[in-house]
Amino acid sequence: MKMRKIGFLEAFSIGVGGMVGGGIFAVLGLTIDLAKGAAPIAFLIGGLIALITAYSYAKLSVKFPSEGGSIEYIVKAFGNNLFSAIANNLLLISYVIMLALYASAFGSYASALIMGADIPSLHKFLSVVVITLFVLINLMGAFLTGKAEDILVYTKIAILVVFVIIGFYTAEHFERLSPKYWESPIKIITGGLIIFLAYEGFELIANSAKDVINPQKTLPKAFYASVIFVIILYVSIAIVTIANVDFQTAKKAQDYVLAIAAKPLLGKAGFIIISLAAMLSTASAINATIYGAGRAGYLIAKLGEIPKSFSEKIKQGYEGMIILGLLGIIFAISFNIENISVAGSFGFLTIFGLINLANFKLRKVTNANPIIALLGFILCILSAIVLIGYNLIYNIQALKSSAWVIAIVIIFTYIYQKFKTLHIK
Repeated sequence: MKMRKIGFLEAFSIGVGGMVGGGIFAVLGLTIDLAKGAAPIAFLIGGLIALITAYSYAKLSVKFPSEGGSIEYIVKAFGNNLFSAIANNLLLISYVIMLALYASAFGSYASALIMGADIPSLHKFLSVVVITLFVLINLMGAFLTGKAEDILVYTKIAILVVFVIIGFYTAEHFERLSPKYWESPIKIITGGLIIFLAYEGFELIANSAKDVINPQKTLPKAFYASVIFVIILYVSIAIVTIANVDFQTAKKAQDYVLAIAAKPLLGKAGFIIISLAAMLSTASAINATIYGAGRAGYLIAKLGEIPKSFSEKIKQGYEGMIILGLLGIIFAISFNIENISVAGSFGFLTIFGLINLANFKLRKVTNANPIIALLGFILCILSAIVLIGYNLIYNIQALKSSAWVIAIVIIFTYIYQKFKTLHIK
């Protein structure tokens, strides 16, 4: 049976679903603490970096449509060598970490809703269930994956949009957004660079390139529309939250400030509604990540950057989705996700920088503006440096754990590449 392809709405949904995952729920409080009344500006800064990077993805995805997305572009620009192998395996482990992070967040919220508290055993069980469910959905084909993403994305977006509309109507403290409540420009910019990862996910659209109808028109529209939409959504959420929650409360309740902001608007039901939105957000991010990253794993195996036996098993990315799901489950139930999440963030920022550099290097082929591509590279690398600096000051243990993960990826890739070279000789 011929599988139906996906159109603009499905591609748009994959992008939005990948971005509006656990990010906004996790980083909103941190951003308000860093930038105070200028938090919406920080979200705008992060969004502009994402939009510049989306430009590179749009150019590259149209010219080099592939299941591998980012992996394909890095190999095209830098060759199929040790450097590309390390970058691509770093991307793959970053996907696994983010998948585990989303699943863990889903398990936490679901456990709290069911039992009234986060029960560790139930939390882990639900993490396994949600990954398994979306692996099965993805195995049924791109069309069903896209439709599932449509339902999840539009439901969670509807909840968040209603929250914003009611918030604008009922909020009483918009004066907190005035410049006198802003932090210094360096803190605002730092906040924007750190929360850039709240926009991670739009790149998953690139992995759908071969499934998209009329990719030359659909892919650029999906990239730009999804990022612009999420910028508007994030900025609006930040405005409403600041207008409803004072800065001290936002600092104390960093991890669940959005739920706190919903209480004045919707009463006790607000926490339940926002928790459901968080579950839908993480579920759709899991769905989008399995779809895109499973195909990325397929291309890595095809290029010989992970053991060749994988490439014999991975067909159309399906087995890649299963392997990714299994790794996500192992990470979700075995590791301290928060401590290794910095590795995932650093991995994506590095890859985004390389994608912008690839677009710059291949500008004659992609017909790209070299200034935009080079600016994207600089901003992504700067964001990675700020991320490391921030964790060096505030969360050194997470930085150490993440350094181990990255070191293992580099060592594994180096040893395998050397073994492969000797085997060929």
